[in-house]
Amino acid sequence: MRAPAHAKSVSPSPLTQSKNPNAAADDDIKITALDLASAPLTAAMEAYFKKCEEKLGFVPNVLKAYAFAMPKLEAFVAMYNDLMLAPSGLSKLEREMIAVAVSAQNRCYYCPVRDEDPVLGELMVMNYRSTRLTERQRAMLDFAVKLTTQPWEIEEEDRERLRRAGFSDRDIWDISAVAGFFNMSNRVASATDMRPNTAYHSQGR
Repeated sequence: MRAPAHAKSVSPSPLTQSKNPNAAADDDIKITALDLASAPLTAAMEAYFKKCEEKLGFVPNVLKAYAFAMPKLEAFVAMYNDLMLAPSGLSKLEREMIAVAVSAQNRCYYCPVRDEDPVLGELMVMNYRSTRLTERQRAMLDFAVKLTTQPWEIEEEDRERLRRAGFSDRDIWDISAVAGFFNMSNRVASATDMRPNTAYHSQGR
């Protein structure tokens, strides 16, 4: 995500003066640290990859990473689409906010680059508590982050706080499922050194 623009000029960051301006140049070639050959795509996954190309201009590296085994790829896609796109009491934005807050808490390099709102995304990655959130959003993210860092401490009072903020029990399930999915994804990404597409680095970040 691009840093917010400032009125005054500032000295370039040492990072921007790196002797290796193409630090991510190989990220679309060597997607993970594991040597796993891609399997032939099923008809369904071939169509899904084509849809990604048409809509995004590329196939997300996370999908390519899972393409060594079609059952795993299809299960990942199905779970992601169900959690993030299917009808829910949570808006798509709320689900994205959970994904970014959890991924930032896990310091996952791959996942925080997903957010499409550069200002909101920057604040969420740095510290979601610094973002001007509604009471509903703050309760949701506090729960998701606690589930990420201290799951053994989740008690009925945590669920009650969500209910007081307007969430139904089904919504609480969805919050938990989205947080759980991205915790799983973060850990796999970190364990395998999964790299985001280089195209993400110039998309509104």
